[in-house]
Formats: sequence, C-alpha cells, structure tokens
Amino acid sequence: MILNSHPPLAERMRPGKLDELVGQEHLTGPKGIIRRAIQNGSIPSMVLWGPPGVGKTTIANIIANEIKKPFYALSAINAGVKDIREVIEKARLSPGSILFIDEIHRFNKGQQDALLGAVEKGTIILIGATTENPSFEVNSALLSRCQVYTLKPLGENQLLELVREALTRDTYLCNRKIEIVEHQALLNISGGDGRKLLNLIELISEAEAGEVEITDALVMEVAQKHIAIYDKSGEQHYDIISAFIKSIRGSDPNAAVYYLARMVEGGEDVKFIARRLVILAAEDIGNANPTALVMATNTFQAVNVIGYPEARIILAQCTVYLASSPKSNASYEAIQKALQVIQETGDLPVPLSIRNAPTKLMKNLEYGKGYQYAHSFEGNFVPMEFLPDALQGTKFYEPGSNAREEELRKYLRSRWKDKYGY
Repeated sequence: MILNSHPPLAERMRPGKLDELVGQEHLTGPKGIIRRAIQNGSIPSMVLWGPPGVGKTTIANIIANEIKKPFYALSAINAGVKDIREVIEKARLSPGSILFIDEIHRFNKGQQDALLGAVEKGTIILIGATTENPSFEVNSALLSRCQVYTLKPLGENQLLELVREALTRDTYLCNRKIEIVEHQALLNISGGDGRKLLNLIELISEAEAGEVEITDALVMEVAQKHIAIYDKSGEQHYDIISAFIKSIRGSDPNAAVYYLARMVEGGEDVKFIARRLVILAAEDIGNANPTALVMATNTFQAVNVIGYPEARIILAQCTVYLASSPKSNASYEAIQKALQVIQETGDLPVPLSIRNAPTKLMKNLEYGKGYQYAHSFEGNFVPMEFLPDALQGTKFYEPGSNAREEELRKYLRSRWKDKYGY
C-alpha cells in the first residue's frame, strides 16, 4: 500500500484566487497595491519579503493565473546562471513572462546580475521571495528595479480560519470527524506560519485513527515526534532568534548564550545572527553604552571573515557583552516619535536661518540669514531655533535612566534650560 501519495495539505489548500487568500490584506485586499496592479494589468517586478508560510509563493502563482502570462519558477537553492538564462531565452518569445525565484537571497551577485537586463527590458517580470531583509541580501542594482512588499505573519484568527477551511473543504479531511477542542498549542508551534500549521494538522490526522479531538496535549505529543529542534530554513528560526534577542534585552547572558548555541548547532548563518546584534546594540542599548554598537559592528565584520566554527567564540563574546550592558531604547523611541509627528504634520518648512544658501538667489531670499555658528560662542553653543515653527519646543529624545545618559541629560539641561524639559 502506498502511503501519503497525495500532495501535502498545505499544497492542496493553496488558493488560486486573491479572494481565497488568507492574510496580507494590506497587499491583496480591496485597496491593496498588488490587487490594484492585477486589475490594471500592470505588474511590476517585485520582492516579497516575509517569514515562511505567509503566502509569498501563493501570491506569485495567483498573479500568474490572473494576468494569463507564462510562469516559470526557480529555487535559488539549486538553480544557477544557466537556468536563469534558459528561462530568459524562453521569455523572449513572450515578453512579460513571470519568473518566480524562491529564496532569492541565496543567489550570489553573479546570479542576481544575470537577471538585470531581462528585468530592465521587461522581458521578464521578476517575483522574488525572501525571508531575509532584501536590503542586505539583494544587490542594490536589482533591488532598484523591483518593488519590495512586506508580508506579515498570520494572526490568530487567520490561522484558525485556515484550519476551519482545511477541515471542511479538503477532500481527505472533510470526511473525517476532526474537532478542535484546544488550539493554543497549534498557534504557538505554527508561529504565524500557515504552511507549518496545515502540515501539523495533517500529521495529527495521520497519527490518529477514527474520530480525532485535537487538544494541546495531543498537538505537543505529535509535534515532538515529528518537528525538528531547529531548522534554519524557517521552522523554529524566528522563535529562537526572538528568544535570543529578548534574552539580551532582558540582560540575561546565560539565556542569550543558550539560544546562541541553539542557532550555532543548527548551522544558522553567522551574518543573520550578527546583523541582529548590530540592530539590538542601537535599539536596546544605545547611548547607555555607545561602545556596544562598536562591538556589534566589529563582530559583524569579524565573523564574516572568520566563519564557523571559530565565529561562535566571537558571537559569544559580543552576546555576553551586550546582555551585560546597561539598556536604553531612548534613541529608538526618539526616531519613532519623530516619524509619527512627520506623518501627522507633513513637510513643515525648515527655518530660513538654517537653510542652505549656495546661490545668490537663495541669499536674496534670506536663506541662511541669522544663522549663528555655534563654535563662535562660549561653550560652542548658542540657543538658536532649529525646529520648524509649528514644532518649537517639541522633545523627541528623552535620555534614559542610566549613568551615561544622565550625563547627556545634564548637558542638554545646561544648554536648553527649560525649553525641552530636560
């Protein structure tokens, strides 16, 4: 007897139309940019960036179905420049053919460069899918020719909707009596990954004969038998890096090193780990210890040169240092507040006194008039107004409660007195 001869549940449930897609309403909903592009028949080359199992491949397939263009798919894991050129040659007979490349971040520079001319000329519409930040992993030349759309993890209601759809619509499951009694373990293990959720449902249905009541205990029992401890392609990838970052943020070097070891043992990309240390150093430590960013940046450079296995030592040193550092998210909060104000107030005029005045016309318009050069004054400071008129006195940066930023607070208070409330 042949077991499991049918496609996996996640594949059987893959939507063929936008209206059937669960999640990503910001892109595919009534006002979504991808839906509008399909309706207008004008599809740009794009990179779909998001975690596993949220619809990247599905959206690419739907686009191809909707606009009735030839569709080619390559995986960056096993495709090379030769495969790319073969697709481009075929696409010349039907310009505007769609080329979907899964895990495009795994292509090297030469492979990505092979796409440039065809994308530029419109021979192909490139749809790349990546779980990694395309700003780091996709060549700037190729990225400049593509729109980047960010996909979100599926929420609780969306995941439960997927389960209900599978149990009532799937050919193999709808004839089984399967009841969801508890769902928290399903949600926790899937982590916003629809494919992982459906695969787990299928594992449970195959492990249990007859009527099935899905409880948290049953889910955990089946999951522990079948799901790998760590899979850098996406299974617990996001759970482990989340635990790693939160342990450092929580000043627990012991937990942080444990999760680092989980990633090292799983063969996680050293660049992936090091990049997140750089981000954390600025976001969570900031000016409470400015050396943290220097340490993290040097770590990023060092592990790229060294590689495994020695890179684990460098990563461990940086992890322990960052976890043991005082914390402040004051700079992060400052930029978030400033961005929110800009969204609310728009492009307010820059005060004339601090505008650039490289031409005579600009000087005649009083650009730069009244500017006072700080170094010409005692203490290298003069209390000028730098913010637009409508925002005078607005404080974005609130120094954190730590020794280094208390020094910054004292300095700012000595200069600005009561203006910003320091």
